Amino acid sequence: MDLSLKDFLDKKVEEFNTPDFIPSDPISIPHRFSKKQDIEIMGFFASILAWGQRKTIINKCVELAERMDNAPHDFILNHQEQDLKKLLEFKHRTFNDTDLLYFISFFKQHYLRYDSLEDAFLQAPFTSDFNRVEQALISFRSYFFSLPDFPIRTRKHISSPLKKSSCKRLNMFLRWMVRKDNRGVDFGIWNTLEPRDLICPCDVHVERVARKFGLIQSDKVNWKTALELTENLRELDPLDPVKYDFALFGIGVVGEM
Repeated sequence: MDLSLKDFLDKKVEEFNTPDFIPSDPISIPHRFSKKQDIEIMGFFASILAWGQRKTIINKCVELAERMDNAPHDFILNHQEQDLKKLLEFKHRTFNDTDLLYFISFFKQHYLRYDSLEDAFLQAPFTSDFNRVEQALISFRSYFFSLPDFPIRTRKHISSPLKKSSCKRLNMFLRWMVRKDNRGVDFGIWNTLEPRDLICPCDVHVERVARKFGLIQSDKVNWKTALELTENLRELDPLDPVKYDFALFGIGVVGEM
């Protein structure tokens, strides 16, 4: 273990893992809500739509919440067919209203059966052969597209380790839902997965900084890269490796090396 690197990154976690981080980040979207299901739903949308400029992502998520009357769980469970017209022509990058309407259908079917979105990531039993999050993401994608006649185009918005994706957005969402600390940024409202199970979201900022520190050696960015990064971060903190996402991302955005 490189104690000097650990000391430096620990200090950066303390610097960036604060409520001041929230307003300019997509995590600000679920922080607008207090009901658990609303936090889950808007956290999921904020993570899935998280590509491009953060300001644009936040604005589009605010727009989406407004289209659902700022009560997404209630809207999803109780909407009538005519209410869905409010969602038409929503668009962010390649995510459009066809994708959105399927997401709403999935959420409705899920929340009619379960109290929490956490159960969507627990559809297959965990085995000791694989990382728990890897199994959760694989089973989630299968479950997400279990409704009949899902749009083929929508599959690109839900990644999977089986597709060799780094699953950046879903790993970020899981970090928000699972990590528990007293810093006020991550929610920590799910209990089946543990912080030690999480995989670090590998976005462009994190990847660039992690390479500078020798935490990533592989050339490509894929699921193996995310695992490699996380394993190296576990050497710094085996119980909460993904807390270093704050440090790597923060350094990358600030441009401080």
